[in-house]
Amino acid sequence: MNTKYQSSCFCGAVKLQLTGSPEAMAYCHCDSCRHWAAGPVSAFTLWKPDAVEVTQGQDCIDAFDKNSSQNNGAVLSNRKWCKSCGGHIFTDHPTMGLIDVPAVVIENFSFAPSFHVHYQETVLPIKDGLPKFRDLPKEAGGSGEQLAE
Repeated sequence: MNTKYQSSCFCGAVKLQLTGSPEAMAYCHCDSCRHWAAGPVSAFTLWKPDAVEVTQGQDCIDAFDKNSSQNNGAVLSNRKWCKSCGGHIFTDHPTMGLIDVPAVVIENFSFAPSFHVHYQETVLPIKDGLPKFRDLPKEAGGSGEQLAE
């Protein structure tokens, strides 16, 4: 039986159902994610697209892609939010074939991160013993280079 999780924007107008388990859970320290999250680090979960279903409020979802103008039109991260409250919903990463749902918006979910990405940009060093990737793991298209805590 697949576990099902519920997620929603800040006002509840948009709801998601997540099925199964995420492909990865980690922290991102990149400038883009920090600005989007309005915090020093972003806690994310990555899901296969077929595990993420919008169950309410599809018409309330808007999106923004900051990176395509910098990457020859390639959409690297299409950030989705609720038009009613501005609350974050998810980020589509089409080049990775995964959807990032912020851990904080998933109800009754046990966030268990296994690594950090873009640690060279950190403004909040975290000493937790987890691998700290300079950019991304090789499996995700990065260098796989790890940095010291």
